[in-house]
Amino acid sequence: MRRVVRGFWGPRPEPVDALTARWSATLERIAGLLPEATGGAEPTWRTVPVSGPGAAVRTGDGASLTEALRAAQAADDWSAANGTSLRVLLADPAPAWKVEIAGLAGGSPEFLLQSLVVTVVAPDDARLPDAELLTAVAESWQPDYGDAGDRTVTAALKREAGFKVGTPSVGWAGFLSPGRASRMPDGVFGRELPGTGVLLDIAAPGDDTAPVVRAYEALKAAGALDPLPQPMDRPAL
Repeated sequence: MRRVVRGFWGPRPEPVDALTARWSATLERIAGLLPEATGGAEPTWRTVPVSGPGAAVRTGDGASLTEALRAAQAADDWSAANGTSLRVLLADPAPAWKVEIAGLAGGSPEFLLQSLVVTVVAPDDARLPDAELLTAVAESWQPDYGDAGDRTVTAALKREAGFKVGTPSVGWAGFLSPGRASRMPDGVFGRELPGTGVLLDIAAPGDDTAPVVRAYEALKAAGALDPLPQPMDRPAL
C-alpha cells in the first residue's frame, strides 16, 4: 500500500530557525501517527542529500535539523529565492514500511510552488490515518491546499474529471486555505482547523472514487481549486 500526503503554497520567505520549527513539528507528528512504522522504537530520520552520505536527524532535536537544513543549502548551490530542499527517510523502519518526507520551503520563487510531501509505504492490511496525516502537514506548514491520495484516486480524477498534474486537487482527504475554503460550494463539507483552513475528509480509501470525483468537480466549478495567479506574489489564494 502506498499513500502520498501533500501540501503546496506560494512564495513565503522564512529563515532557517522557522524552517527548523516546522520540520521538527512535522517529524514528531508523523512519527506519532505511524507507531507501527517505527516498531515501537524511538524514531530517527536520515537525510537523503543530493550527493554524499546522509546524516541522522532525531525527532525533537532542533540542532540536528538546523544542521541538516544548512547542509542542504550548502550542497544545493542555495539561493534564498528558491527555498531550502530537504528529504528525509525514517531510519530502520519496521518490515514492509517506508516513510519519506521531502520539502522545498522558505523561498520566494514566482513560478515554482513550495511544498511538503509525505510518502508512506505500508503493509496492505495497515490502516493509515489519511486525514490526520494531512492535518499534521496543514498545521505544521499552513499550505494553500493539500491532499492525501494514491494512484487509484489520481487515475480516476484524470480519467473522469480532467485533472491535470500540477494543479490543485483533493484526494481521499483534502485541505483548503481560508481563501479557498470561502469558495466552498453547498454540499461540500469540511472541518475547520483553527487558524489554518478547512480539512475535507471525503472518502475512505478503496475502489469507490466517485465521492472524490464529485467533490473535486464541485470545488473546481466553484473556484476553490483555482491555481495561484502567476507570477505568484503570495503564499495562498
